[in-house]
Amino acid sequence: MIAVNINRVIVRASALYDLLVTAPFMTPWSMALVFSGMTALSDALALDRPIPALDATQMLLANLLGSVVIVWSLWRWRHPSEQAGRYDALARGLFALWQIYAVVQGASMLILGFTGLEVLFSIAQLLPVSGSRSAEHGRAIRG
Repeated sequence: MIAVNINRVIVRASALYDLLVTAPFMTPWSMALVFSGMTALSDALALDRPIPALDATQMLLANLLGSVVIVWSLWRWRHPSEQAGRYDALARGLFALWQIYAVVQGASMLILGFTGLEVLFSIAQLLPVSGSRSAEHGRAIRG
């Protein structure tokens, strides 16, 4: 079990990570820079799955996703809690699932770097918290 204050630190750290990594996805201009950087990295690593150019619809979806994740991250930064961490862990599990699916379908292996962090933050936010209401509820039931 981890202490409540440690859980809040983890929730805030995951929010900060999301802010830093996702902010460039919010606008078409910053997204274009991200993709050119990822293309350069893919080329430098001689990966056989290139980073594709995005069409207008794909760019829109990436920008919308970036915007929503930024708002969610700001909320978790301001209101870190066990409950917010649990919901974020669920979202990260879904993100990891779809990232793995994309790689299996032929997307760049660079995505798996993000997937690893999604899984780590998900696990960290699912750790049992001492002194939490859910822990107290479990103790009351066991009596």
